[in-house]
Amino acid sequence: MNPIQDYIIQLHKTLDELPESQITEVIDILNEARLSQRQIFIMGNGGSASTASHFVCDLSKNTRKSHLPNYKVIGLTDNMAVLSALANDEGYENVFAQQLVSFVQPGDVVIAISASGNSPNVLKATELANQMGARTIGMTGFDGGKLAGMSQINIHVPSNIIEHVEDIHLMLEHLITKALRDIDSPVWSPPNALMFEQAAEPASAQGDSMLGD
Repeated sequence: MNPIQDYIIQLHKTLDELPESQITEVIDILNEARLSQRQIFIMGNGGSASTASHFVCDLSKNTRKSHLPNYKVIGLTDNMAVLSALANDEGYENVFAQQLVSFVQPGDVVIAISASGNSPNVLKATELANQMGARTIGMTGFDGGKLAGMSQINIHVPSNIIEHVEDIHLMLEHLITKALRDIDSPVWSPPNALMFEQAAEPASAQGDSMLGD
C-alpha cells in the first residue's frame, strides 16, 4: 500500500475509536476551571512538550471573550532556566513536581501529556497533583501506561504508532480549545467588579496619580 494512504487510513481508524465521553468531561472541567478562576498546569516531554506549550498558547489566547475571565494557564515545560536548574540539581524526574509544589491548589487542573504514559517526571507530578487535591487529566497512547490509571480522567489514543498518538493529542487540544471558545457560558462577575473595572480603565481616566510622581 502507498505509505501516504496507509498513514492516513490508520489515522482515521484511530480517530474513530477516541473516547468521546472523556473528551466531553475534560471540556466541562476546563470550562468550570475558567469560571471559578482555577489555575491550569500542562506538561509533557519531547513532542508532548511542544503539544503542552501549544495547548497553553491556545487556551490563553484563543478562548478569550469579553464577558468571561481569561484562562489562568501555565506551561511547566516553558521556562528553560527553571527546567534545567531543577534537572541539574534535583534530577529530571522532579522537573515538573518541583514546579507544581509551589503553585498548585485544591481544585486546580493538571494536564499530563505522555504518549507512553510512563514518563517518570510526568508521573511524579501527577501523583503530587492528586495528593494536593487537584483534578488530573491524562492524555496517553499505546497501552496508557501508569498515567492512565493515575489520572482521574484519561483520554487514551488507542494506537501504537507514536506519530499518530502525537498527531491526535495535538488535534485534541485544538478540538477542546474550539469547544471551550464556542460554549455559551453565563456572564461572569469578578469577585470585586469595581476593582476589575478600574483596572481596565486607561490611566488617563483614573486620575493623575496613575501617571507616577
